[in-house]
Amino acid sequence: MDENESGIQIQVATNYVDEQSEPDAGRYVFAYTITISNNGDVAAKLLSRHWVITDANGKVQEVSGDGVVGEQPYLEPGERFRYSSGAVLETPVGSMQGLYRMVAEDGMSFDAPIAPFTLAVPGLLH
Repeated sequence: MDENESGIQIQVATNYVDEQSEPDAGRYVFAYTITISNNGDVAAKLLSRHWVITDANGKVQEVSGDGVVGEQPYLEPGERFRYSSGAVLETPVGSMQGLYRMVAEDGMSFDAPIAPFTLAVPGLLH
């Protein structure tokens, strides 16, 4: 749970999607749910995202795009936005990190960092 100067807090929950994964084919599917909370004093809109996804072999995928799940949520102070998405790795363990490009109500743009989090098949890491 990270909160930057802007008061934007990002929480992440992850889980392994066994029924969509094919370990024998090097396909591990993970779902993640992100909650973005505006704990600041100024409304802000999420414009775009940038993810860096790294698997256990060191393979890096970078994903950028407008909004999240087709939306550019506008968060008033005290509001939150939650969405779920997924990632596919070639290894049973990996990590993700990134940032959301935001613009505050006063026109000032800023980045809300997303701290690194682990994607792992249950029981693999202790």
